[in-house]
Amino acid sequence: MNLLSRFLVEGSYYLQSAPRYQKVKKFFHNLLENPSYRYKRYVDVFMILLILSSVTILIREVKHPVNDLFYDFNTYVISLIFLVEYVLRLWVHSSLSEIIITRYQKDELLSRPFNCLKAVKLSLLSKYEYMISIPAIIDLLAIVPTYHELRVLRIFILFRVFKVFRYTKSIQHFSSIIKSKKFELYTLLMFASIVVFVSAVLIYVMEANNPDSPINSLFDAFYWALVTISTVGFGDVVPITDMGRAVAMVIIVSGVAVLSFFTSIIVSAFNEKVVELYETKSIQDMSKLHSFYLICGYSDTAKIVASRLRRNGKRIVVLDRSAEKIEEAKQRGLIAIQGDPTQLASYKKFNINFEEKVRTILCLEEDDVLNVYIALTVRSLSRKINLISIAQDENNIVKLKLSGVNEVIFAQNIVGLLAREFGGKPVAFEVFHAMRSGEQQMYLEEMVIDYIIMKNYHNIASLPYKRFFLLLLGFYRNGEEHFIFNPKHFVSLQEGDILVFLGEHRFVKEFTKEIHKGKK
Repeated sequence: MNLLSRFLVEGSYYLQSAPRYQKVKKFFHNLLENPSYRYKRYVDVFMILLILSSVTILIREVKHPVNDLFYDFNTYVISLIFLVEYVLRLWVHSSLSEIIITRYQKDELLSRPFNCLKAVKLSLLSKYEYMISIPAIIDLLAIVPTYHELRVLRIFILFRVFKVFRYTKSIQHFSSIIKSKKFELYTLLMFASIVVFVSAVLIYVMEANNPDSPINSLFDAFYWALVTISTVGFGDVVPITDMGRAVAMVIIVSGVAVLSFFTSIIVSAFNEKVVELYETKSIQDMSKLHSFYLICGYSDTAKIVASRLRRNGKRIVVLDRSAEKIEEAKQRGLIAIQGDPTQLASYKKFNINFEEKVRTILCLEEDDVLNVYIALTVRSLSRKINLISIAQDENNIVKLKLSGVNEVIFAQNIVGLLAREFGGKPVAFEVFHAMRSGEQQMYLEEMVIDYIIMKNYHNIASLPYKRFFLLLLGFYRNGEEHFIFNPKHFVSLQEGDILVFLGEHRFVKEFTKEIHKGKK
């Protein structure tokens, strides 16, 4: 390998492994290209304001003199900002060092000499592909007014208006919808072009020899045909012969058909893309959350869990395969995204750092096999995320734990404990039924005994929970194997104990405030 090739490869490896360089490049990429990045919208608004101010100054300049300060701002400052933006977009579009490294590794794998010139050519080609794209050309033309001596070049400022398309999400969505029907629209355009061409030739042949006809040239004929097929009908150019009017009737019918086909294509494209647009909006809303709980599988249990978490002020995101369940979750005010929780692709499209954003992932499918697959998928994504799952069959608890679940909840165990403690007590079971069905807003609430409570309350009897119409079900103490139901009043409290009360949420909140104030 010659000196130039070695310098190129080593330099590429250095850039790829330089954390500061990669961090800066990722920052600008997110700022310019990543719609989920929280600060991108501020850049978009700023650029739109620059564009509008630039066009406003141009319009003002048509009939009124413009202050030199505004002139210089429009010609140089705004253009310089657009130039910096253009260079940054060109920089983050692709990685030259990555392309060179990929080419080098491929040559090494095939035991052939590293082709330095070909690697550079591929790298520069990736940049050239961006430079000839329509958005990049518009960006470049928007900079042209900076470098001019002729005043006519200032008309290129109007190209700055087209830059609004880049910063407006609605226009971007519309453009993507149009692109999805490119073949159909191309076919329709060819049909309309043929109709316009044939109609223009026919009307020219019918009308051009008539001295009273306003159609005296082929350009007039094309103008009339285009205006007529678009159903605009200005009325400034009209045929006067019978044959010309016959041609007009045919093209009018053709114009109505073209517009009908065009409308049906756009409507069908919107219907096909509406689910994707809603999903994009949900992902953007999710990315704005500081932290949230991810519920995989919107089952009946998941609905209860989501309701409880929301009541406690927690943020919830639902992931489910069923479109009906996703719609139901959205109607309940939740951020819901359709996708298969057992597939890694469903999580990758979130485009977030799961370890930073997701507090806990809840596997709440009604099938233990699905919960196992969800756990395995999540663990392939991250080993640190807290994972909780329900189990329908006691034999699957071990499998769920082996798949990476941190905590498995087996509902039948809880039911058995309740049956043992409250057997023969129909009133107690009625209370739990009311709690489960949501009647009278009865809920189970947990409270942790901290050092502030320990200063004033030493045993269960000293806690004034009855004054707030709360029922103490029991408590859990570190080191104990089981939850202790209906503890005696003389049982002492210890810091870290978790007490479980049955009652209304607002009373629990008042009770919590009361015991943290201290005894009166």
